[in-house]
Amino acid sequence: MLAKKLTPNLEVSDIRETVLFYEQNLGFQLIMAVAEDQSGIDQSLSEGSVYVYAMMQKDDVELMFQRTDSFKTDVSLAEGLPIGASVSFYMDIEGIADFYHGLKEKNLILTELKTTWYGMREFYLKDNNGYILGFAEKND
Repeated sequence: MLAKKLTPNLEVSDIRETVLFYEQNLGFQLIMAVAEDQSGIDQSLSEGSVYVYAMMQKDDVELMFQRTDSFKTDVSLAEGLPIGASVSFYMDIEGIADFYHGLKEKNLILTELKTTWYGMREFYLKDNNGYILGFAEKND
């Protein structure tokens, strides 16, 4: 097996709300979205449309979001499991201090920015669906 890329597909309750959270707070951009009728792919969210899927990107990081009903149909192993999990998604970034202070001003759910025993400056954020995102930068 040759592993080429990992793109998390996260179960969410509301695609529009999740896209807005990631755009407004984390600087992600919408790459594509699929409406409930699955009639095509949208490059932006249309007013009045309800979505079941979205892919977003920030630099080299991609995330997929899929509405609960669609997710449970496609990923049958998730049946009976709650949204969110005992996992964190850990991203290496640059400019962590400025990024952290910008998020702190938005009154989001964050841990303190700290330097770890393994030499990283990092903090964690809980998103609007309960997923935990870790942000880290090598402490030089």
